[in-house]
Amino acid sequence: MRHGKAFNHLGRKKGHRTALLRNLSGSLIRHKRIITTLAKAKALRAYIEPLITKSKNNTTHSRRIVFTYLNNKEAVSELFGSVAEKVGTRPGGYTRVIRTGFRRGDGAEMAMIELVDFNATMVSASQAATPATAGKKTRRGSRKSKTAGTPTTPEETSQETESAE
Repeated sequence: MRHGKAFNHLGRKKGHRTALLRNLSGSLIRHKRIITTLAKAKALRAYIEPLITKSKNNTTHSRRIVFTYLNNKEAVSELFGSVAEKVGTRPGGYTRVIRTGFRRGDGAEMAMIELVDFNATMVSASQAATPATAGKKTRRGSRKSKTAGTPTTPEETSQETESAE
């Protein structure tokens, strides 16, 4: 019986599961994006997010704690270097899991897990989006807009003045 099952055991015993998560974590830190099964991606997200949070505080103690989870010097130095530098201001949610379909051989659901700040296309798209308050929905159900009712181009201004006359 699995009373109080708190996490996905992934059909493995403890030693095998920790080795799997260590290897996946090292690969994710090194490559910034990996493709694996959906269950492993979700388990990896729960495993690595606290480590990324610890990497924001670059102390010897934090490095030693993270090393006990990763057991890979290169991954620890990469995590405390470029990864911590990019996620320094982010309050959480460092990884993104995207479902990619089903594996052809056994039908397992596959997913891509990536570090959020390292996807250049997503980062540029979010920066190009409208400001946070421009399309924000209020409690009353209406949308706020900085430029509500004001013309944005000179053509619209001239059209409004002609229609007013």
